[in-house]
Amino acid sequence: MQRLKNRKIMRRTSIVAKAPLASAILLAIAPAHAQSALEEIIVTAQKRGEENIQNIPISIQAFGTAKLEELNIQKFDDYVKHLPSVSYQTFGPGFALVYMRGVASGGDGNHSGPLPSVGIYLDEQPITTIQGALDVHLYDIARVEALAGPQGTLYGASSQAGTIRIITNKPDPSGFSAAWGVEGNTVSKGSTGYLAEGYVNLRLGEKSAIRLVGWARRDGGFIDNVAATRTWPECANATEDVDACTLDSTPLAKKDFNEVDTIGARAALRVDLGESWTITPTIMAQEMKADGVYGYDPSVGELQVRKFYPDTSKDRWVQAALAVEGRIANLDVTYAGSFLNRDGDTQSDYSDYSYFYDQCCYYSLYITDDDGNPTIGQYIKGRDRYERFTHELRVATPADRRLRFVGGLFLQRQGHDIQQRYMVDNLAAASSVTGWPDTIWLTKQLRVDRDRAAFGELSYDLSDKLTLTGGVRFFEAENSLEGFFGYADWGWSSSGEAQCAALGLTEPFNGSPCKYMDKTTKESDSTYKLNLSYHIDDDRMVYLTWSEGFRPGGINRRGTLPPYDADFLTNYEFGWKTTWAGGRLRFNGAVFQEDWDDFQFALLGQNGLTEIKNAAAARIRGLEADLTWAVTDSFQVSGGIAYIDSELTAAYCGFVDPATQVPVAVDPCPDFYDRDGDDDTTDFVPPEASKGTELPVTPEFKANLTIRQDFQLGSWDSYWLASLVHKGKSRADLRDLENSIMRDQPGYEIVDFSTAFSRSNYTIELSVSNVFDERAMLYRFAQCAETVCGGQPYVVTAAPRTIGLKFSQKF
Repeated sequence: MQRLKNRKIMRRTSIVAKAPLASAILLAIAPAHAQSALEEIIVTAQKRGEENIQNIPISIQAFGTAKLEELNIQKFDDYVKHLPSVSYQTFGPGFALVYMRGVASGGDGNHSGPLPSVGIYLDEQPITTIQGALDVHLYDIARVEALAGPQGTLYGASSQAGTIRIITNKPDPSGFSAAWGVEGNTVSKGSTGYLAEGYVNLRLGEKSAIRLVGWARRDGGFIDNVAATRTWPECANATEDVDACTLDSTPLAKKDFNEVDTIGARAALRVDLGESWTITPTIMAQEMKADGVYGYDPSVGELQVRKFYPDTSKDRWVQAALAVEGRIANLDVTYAGSFLNRDGDTQSDYSDYSYFYDQCCYYSLYITDDDGNPTIGQYIKGRDRYERFTHELRVATPADRRLRFVGGLFLQRQGHDIQQRYMVDNLAAASSVTGWPDTIWLTKQLRVDRDRAAFGELSYDLSDKLTLTGGVRFFEAENSLEGFFGYADWGWSSSGEAQCAALGLTEPFNGSPCKYMDKTTKESDSTYKLNLSYHIDDDRMVYLTWSEGFRPGGINRRGTLPPYDADFLTNYEFGWKTTWAGGRLRFNGAVFQEDWDDFQFALLGQNGLTEIKNAAAARIRGLEADLTWAVTDSFQVSGGIAYIDSELTAAYCGFVDPATQVPVAVDPCPDFYDRDGDDDTTDFVPPEASKGTELPVTPEFKANLTIRQDFQLGSWDSYWLASLVHKGKSRADLRDLENSIMRDQPGYEIVDFSTAFSRSNYTIELSVSNVFDERAMLYRFAQCAETVCGGQPYVVTAAPRTIGLKFSQKF
């Protein structure tokens, strides 16, 4: 008997007789003319080949090629806003930190910090890096899949809270195809942009083909760097020379200075070796150059900042991948390997740091030039070099067997060569790190993360309707951090060259004075999954899931702190996949509770160094659902919601017991370090976040709604589409004091609209993003610790209203 999971949606001839009450009500209110079933959504999320999304007992959303084009999705920000379970923080293109289902503590993204909690994949290969996911230009993409909840069994580390997969279109040996498109756009209160993209699929023979893709895009700027001055107060008081203690942004003043240029290409080859084996090598490269900043300063003006040093970034990456697929006996065998090289070069104004520390701590009086005159201002030059190797070998039994298995081996190595120079022009040679002029602080480190795993999932059909699945992943993780960080030997600092001298180290490390940081931590553990799915009938399924996800632990670069351990997320979920009204309405959803124990929390500690601690526990409850309804042949409605209720289940004190090095989680907290400044270390202080505090970043409610109407305009096949995205307010920081400084991030609504006209093989499309020009706050941040720089917050906002006109052609 054919398994129910492989059956297609039935096309019913008598809807009223067979549909339940809900379907009958929908039919009653729908327009009374011909209606058609929804198109099936095919995904590969379970690594068992192609499957109908309605037969997969996990919470998953997917955008196919047509949906991506309709919603004018070109980059990361575009698709994430349409995923209710996903939230993110961003400093600008290429620097987004992704969260799912409210699993966020804030303070992530530092090069020495925790790995991400959401895995990002390009085809079979992970592309997640610590400081942000690759911002892949989305063209000639088969689909984007978002898997909510822990995916620890199949996807492993950094898929603790979920996984996002970008699946490219593969070479097709069946024949020739090609397309191209050009777009011009303009940003309200900003500059203009453009897009040019195209692909060609060439048949090389009966069993081989090559697919070539290219794109070039400019995103118009909309933030102005205005002419302004800033005077360092203690410098002026000490020298009585206001001019020498003042920075002027006039030479850098420019309208719409945050433009971004992106170019990229992809080449993929497919060769069928006989009837059973296929190899697909792929290479993809992209370069993104950005000027200016994406956060504006409300105290200066809307969409305005005052920057005294250049802000630039260049993000270049290349990924080479190889997929080998075939059969041995009755087993499907897949090898997926890749090499990712990512180079990032940045420069950013850091003068807020020196200004506010001058106000509180007389910064300019001890940062001087060779003649002893105070020096002001500061900027950062960063250079990041990533390398990642991944290998996965897996096997799967035939999908039509009653007992089915998928499993394999995984190996990964990530290297991050870190260089950050905190620069002060004309800094005294004695205050500069040796060999690095004008560098007040140098970070020169190499971080390596290794991950090895064996994994598998076994499914057994207890009956034609009931299936039990169990999964396990055994993993070993290793994190090492070596190198130099700190100041020159000033005679009082415990970091930097003072440590080189104290330890008698004189051999340079990658150009830095010495290597006094050299630590490694290793751990091994396992995650598990159980799933029970029940097919009520061909169109409706419910399931229960218990699953786990994890992030590996790592090294704290402050030598006095212990390593932090892996943290685990345990998920309890009830979900449903349903189709109604003869296949015209699809309604899926899940309710869940997730327990996040001893989770990693990154914070700025002494001297501004990031510290990571397994310092808190949280409980997250939620509901997510999505609906698609083909009201008629020409009118469709779709939408999704996510409701998240999160809270700490223990107080967060923000430090460890100095005797045991165990994080303190009681309320009130022992005042070991005299944090309240009363010269008494035996009393108690309030926790930094009390039990019951809401987790940051993720709003309680997020939703979207899309309406599409097809119509005929003469000989033109046409449609219009409108979408609404709503995001509720969210907490800016887990800690109470810092959150009171930065304040909750307000909610927003964004409306997009597009209309397209197609005839023969070409299309003309008009799109309007952010129709009502909403100042949607994506992120609010300060340049340094909120207690020092919090008076100067910056707001990263969605791009203002953007109008684009695009012409495309397919062959």
